[in-house]
Order: sequence, then C-alpha cells, then structure tokens
Amino acid sequence: MRIECAQGKLREAVGLAERISGKHMTLPVLSCLLLEAEKNNTLTIRATNLDLGIEISIPAKVEDPGVVAVPGQTLASFVGSIPDGDRGVKIELQQGNVRVSAPRSSGVIKTLPHDDFPTLPRVENGSNFSLNASDFVRGLKAVWYSSSISSIKPELSSVYVYCEDEFVVFVATDSFRLAEKKVKIKKSGDFGMILIPHKNIPEILRVLENVSGEVAVELDKNQISFSYNGVYLVSRVVDGVFPDYKQIIPKQSVTEAVLLKHDLVNALKISNIFSDKFNQINIKIIPEAKVCEIKTKNSDVGENLTALDAVVTGEAVDINFNYKYIIDCFQSIDSDSVNLIFNGMHKPLVISPVSDNTFRYIVMPMNR
Repeated sequence: MRIECAQGKLREAVGLAERISGKHMTLPVLSCLLLEAEKNNTLTIRATNLDLGIEISIPAKVEDPGVVAVPGQTLASFVGSIPDGDRGVKIELQQGNVRVSAPRSSGVIKTLPHDDFPTLPRVENGSNFSLNASDFVRGLKAVWYSSSISSIKPELSSVYVYCEDEFVVFVATDSFRLAEKKVKIKKSGDFGMILIPHKNIPEILRVLENVSGEVAVELDKNQISFSYNGVYLVSRVVDGVFPDYKQIIPKQSVTEAVLLKHDLVNALKISNIFSDKFNQINIKIIPEAKVCEIKTKNSDVGENLTALDAVVTGEAVDINFNYKYIIDCFQSIDSDSVNLIFNGMHKPLVISPVSDNTFRYIVMPMNR
C-alpha cells in the first residue's frame, strides 16, 4: 500500500475514528483503525468497538492499493502532531509496518493482522428516512444524561426516540428521574421507535454535532446507521420495550413556583457544599412569603439556607430531593425562568422552562 492524502482531511478522519476504536483483551485488532486504499483514489478508514462502528472515506492519491490495521491511538496522535504546513501526508506499507511521512516529519508504526478486523454491520431491509443532524443532536443532548448507566435493564440504559405528530420525542430515565424533549423535525416517514444505548451516545453526538443539514438514516431491529459526506456511522440498538413513562407524569399540580434559573442554579451549587453523602437537599415553598427556601445539612460540615424570590400559587411544600438529579436538567433549559410544579408529599416534581412546552423533567423525591 502506498498513498498520499491531505493532512487536514486525514487528521479529521483519523481523529473521529480513533475515539470509536475499542480495547479488547481477546481481540487486540479492535484498538486499530483499518485503512483501505482503493484504486478509485479513495482511502477508507474503519473503526469499531463491536457496539458502535464508523467508516470514513476521504480522497487520496493511491499509487498502490492495500489494506492495513494500524493502532488507532498511535496513528491519531502522530497525524495530529504533524505541523499544519505539511499539507501532504504519505502512508506506505514497508516490511509489515506502516511508514507515515510528511515533508518535515516521519514515523514507523507497527501493524496488526488486518484479517482479524470485524466487518462493519450494514442495515438491511429496514426503514429509510432523513433527519436534520442539529435537531437530532439537540434532542439527544437534552435527555441522555437521565438514562441509567447500569446495563441490568437495557431499555433504561438507552434513549427512547419516537414520532408523535409533527415532533420527534426523546426520552430517558433511570427510574429516579426522567427527561423528555420534543423537537419539531422535518422528516420523511414515521420510523416508529428507537432505543439507542446510553454508552454509544457521546460518540454519536461527537460525530454528528458538526454536521449541517440532513443525514440519511437506516434502521432495522438490531442497528441504526447515519450517513453523510462519506461518513457511515452504525450503532447497535436495544431490542426491548421502553416503559410507559406517561403514566408517571403528574396530571395536576398542588403547588407551582416560578424562579429565575440563574438564582436557582447558584443556590443549588451553594447547597451542595453542605449536602450529605446522599446529596439530599430540602426544598420548602412558602406561598404567603413568595419564597422558595433551599436547605442542606451535613453533620460533618455544617448547614446552609438560601431563600429565593418566587411567584407561587397553591399550597405550602416541604420536600427532599437529590441535589444532583435536579441540577442536571438545567443544561437542557435555555429560558431565564423555570417552573417548579409540585404534586404533594412523596410525589414527583416537574421542572420545565417557562413559555416552552417542548421540555420537561420529572424528579422523584427522597423519602428519608
């Protein structure tokens, strides 16, 4: 194999692919990138961790076609360190090793047998549709932190995506909190439902977040793929049933309090300094004083009380929550004010942006 390609395109492609390559004790080739130079002056770079795979095709001057498996981290680090002025990078197979050279820098990297590299799965006989990449990324980012990191219940360690009227709805829960985001998406066709594994989402976001415009999506029972501009990204999907989450969303409210988001976030950060090992905070709504009090206490540190101005309707509330579960949701709220909707003792709290009904976040109370 002997090729030459632009340093910028090679660095970008190798950087994307390397993050997906995986460490596997019994299959070391998974830590490699598979480079395949084809006669049509194309270099195809593949990486997989068996759960997620990527294939990127970039233009290259191919003098001698070939295939080689190169350790991904080593190649990415070296190519990323080549000075920007060195526009042309040559890759050549020499005596079983790969020589990577630029006008002012060169290196030799040991390879692994490429025959052991697994084939990336292709979605067959599934549904085909298109999605706006930025809308899809926005939906995933709004909820994915609420999914479970445990794999005991695969459907809870996933993000649930489905169509509803003119919206695509993204939902995630770990049974202690739940996030739902509705994104109005111009799409073709109703794709039913998807369960995307939690652990695959950071890399899906990283690949798609800089894409402008539409991506082609293919979906079947086992896989979902995204294709755009020579990039093919494929992820395993969970074959399961997401719980009927709408049953736990409160239908009515006992108390509502509107607060400034900035004030509430600052109060929560302060309260965390004094919270106990359970991250417990106490929220008290005092309607007659139009105040929301946030209190924490730790026998080893001390205690804290912060009072916030609030527009309150309904009854007084005195209830405990996990600090972390509440503060996580504010990354998904853009508005200046938030609405806290309480449904009585031992009932979930609903947090939503004021004047935005596309996002809601439900937190279960702590009963200690």
